[in-house]
Amino acid sequence: MREDGTTSSRAPTLVLGIGNILLADDGVGVRAIEALRRTAVPAGVDVVDGGTAGADLLDILAERQKVIVVDAVDVGAQPGTVVRLSPEDLGSVGDRGISLHEVGLAQALAMVELLGIGPRKAIILGVQVESISCGLHLSRPVAEAMSKIVGQVLREVA
Repeated sequence: MREDGTTSSRAPTLVLGIGNILLADDGVGVRAIEALRRTAVPAGVDVVDGGTAGADLLDILAERQKVIVVDAVDVGAQPGTVVRLSPEDLGSVGDRGISLHEVGLAQALAMVELLGIGPRKAIILGVQVESISCGLHLSRPVAEAMSKIVGQVLREVA
């Protein structure tokens, strides 16, 4: 048994970036993971590119103490704005939800919770998109927010 009370060999904290890099700002979660991999991340933290896997992320999410997800959102804010959300917030803005991936992410988090292997704490750092049209590059406001996104992730894992 580890000193944090778990028996898992995986890092207790997971930073997960999700999104599709072929759709401009939709790839912000993956781009954040790329930036974090160039940064000193504390021990005990796994940094994972979840791409567009959605509900296929069950194994990655399982048996963590804390999960921080970076994802593209549409909350009607200025592009590049970073919002801190809980899993319960994902479907809170009318019928459309706020995360561009809320179905897969919300389902995956709910499934690991039902199985009793979910994280004790899950945080979603959503980044307001400007464009999700075809393209490999983030829009200017989202790209300019990258250092803020990385900084907030590092504060959350500290």
